[in-house]
Amino acid sequence: MSFFHKLFGKSQAQEEITMTETLNIGIIIGSTREGRVSPQVAQWVKEIGDKRGDANYTIIDIADYKLPLLGEAEAPGAAEWSKAVAAQDGFVFIAQEYNHSITGALKNALDYLREEWNNKAAGIVSYGSVGGARATEHLRGILGELLVADVRVHPALSLFTDFENGSNFAPKDVQVDSVNQMLDQVIPWSTALKTIR
Repeated sequence: MSFFHKLFGKSQAQEEITMTETLNIGIIIGSTREGRVSPQVAQWVKEIGDKRGDANYTIIDIADYKLPLLGEAEAPGAAEWSKAVAAQDGFVFIAQEYNHSITGALKNALDYLREEWNNKAAGIVSYGSVGGARATEHLRGILGELLVADVRVHPALSLFTDFENGSNFAPKDVQVDSVNQMLDQVIPWSTALKTIR
C-alpha cells in the first residue's frame, strides 16, 4: 500500500490517475512596483522548472489583474484572477521583503480569494537584505489560514550576493540546487493534495 493510499485512503486506480496527470504550478509574482526585479526571479524559477519536465509551470503576475484594495472598488480583473489561481495545483510565490513583511499587493491578491487556494501546496522563493526571511515567515502564516501547505525548503536570495547593483539578477549556483530541492517537495505535496480536492 502506497504512502498516498495510506494517508488519504484513495484506491490504487484513483492514485494512479492522479500520479499520471500533469500538475499545473503557478509562479506568483508578488510585487507590482515599478522597477521591480521579481519578473527576473520568476523567469529563472520557470526555466529551472521547465527543465525538470514534471509540471506545467506558468508565471502569474498579479500586476496584470489590476486588483484594487479589497472592498474599495469594483474589480474587473477579479474573475480572471480567480480563474488563474483555481487552475493551479500548486504554487511558487516570489516574495519580496518590504518593511519586514510581504508586499501589500500580494496580501491583497491573497485576500481576494479563498477556496481557489484551498488544499494546494506552495514553495516560496524570497529576496531582500536578509534573503526575504521575515517576509517568508509572514507569508507562511497567511498560507496556513488559506489551507495552502507550504514546503520547508526555502530559496532565500540576497540583494547583496544574488543581484548586481540591486537590480540585475545574477543568482549564485547554489540557488539552483535550492530551487530544485524546493520543487522536489512542492510536486509530491501538490500531487497528494490534489486527491482531496
